[in-house]
Amino acid sequence: MRGLAVTSLALSHFRSHRAARMGFDGRPVAFVGSNGAGKTNLLEAISLLSPGRGLRRAAADEIARRPEALGWKVAAAVTGLHSGHEIETWAEGGGARQVRIDGKAATQVMLGRLLRIVWLVPAMDRLWTEAAEGRRRFLDRVAMSFAPHHAEAVLDYEKAMRDRNRLLKEQVADAHWHGALEGRMAEAARAIRAHRDEAVARLMAAQGAAETAFPRAVLSVASDDPEDLAAAWAEGRRRDMAAGRTLVGPHRADLTAIYAAKDVPAAQCSTGEQKALLISLILANARALAEDLGAAPVLLLDEVAAHLDEGRRAALFDEICALGAQAFMTGTGPELFTALGDRAQRIEVTEAQGLSQTRDIGP
Repeated sequence: MRGLAVTSLALSHFRSHRAARMGFDGRPVAFVGSNGAGKTNLLEAISLLSPGRGLRRAAADEIARRPEALGWKVAAAVTGLHSGHEIETWAEGGGARQVRIDGKAATQVMLGRLLRIVWLVPAMDRLWTEAAEGRRRFLDRVAMSFAPHHAEAVLDYEKAMRDRNRLLKEQVADAHWHGALEGRMAEAARAIRAHRDEAVARLMAAQGAAETAFPRAVLSVASDDPEDLAAAWAEGRRRDMAAGRTLVGPHRADLTAIYAAKDVPAAQCSTGEQKALLISLILANARALAEDLGAAPVLLLDEVAAHLDEGRRAALFDEICALGAQAFMTGTGPELFTALGDRAQRIEVTEAQGLSQTRDIGP
């Protein structure tokens, strides 16, 4: 099975990289180098070829190289779902992020129709023990990988809810105004619920159908929302006004996970088990997308090899290659990727005299 791929990448004033340019041949890529060399910055740049704020969830003005703060730019050639494309995304000093596809201005949502990118970063290791917001964000990212327009539903819902919350805080009781906003919220909420439920079902099916070294998670979406949210918001305006915010809705849902083999909630599992569950879900996401699209998504795996024993590391690499996925991985040394042999490119990332450099070091 062929995979979606990034075939070239060029950066300008992006994080630690004043300028960088590199080419890829579709195989998995291992970025190796010491801590602080800028490996994760390369993954972040690739993550911005998809909708949203990237794997660090950074605002546009946080990405620019310091101290210049001139703005930044990422340019890439990609093999997309239907053909090849040239993507540029950038922000000028203090400005909003912009996107251009094949030389024409585009929206971020349009990126999701060209390329699907799935990632796992160390900050996600706390997914099962942190507040529900992080798990909702993870679930929405998975839902968006299957249905790119999920992003529009979430944005529509959040915008209407912000407007409703402003009315609540200002003690505005205009029923017509509230009703219009609640109608918009209800319409978006129906789409959000459907996309999230579908994402969970797809992950469960993809886990169950695979022979893998990584454990299976039983997933569900926990929510106390009534079926008719518009009616609930109308009836609860006085209560919500006292609280100054909307108290029910998909913005309060949670993703729950059970370690299937032990029937134990993920939050009560060991750190290693929690990491293994996350990898299992990322692989299931990639497997399901490959089945849908006929092409595996691009994977971004930051420091994943360092936290696995040799056997599971080899199993992960085998699964990536079996999928035909272009996975961009980071690690401090090439020995972490020995099991890949010549199935991967290795690119050394170094920093000297304040400038980052990359060099293809072969298999």
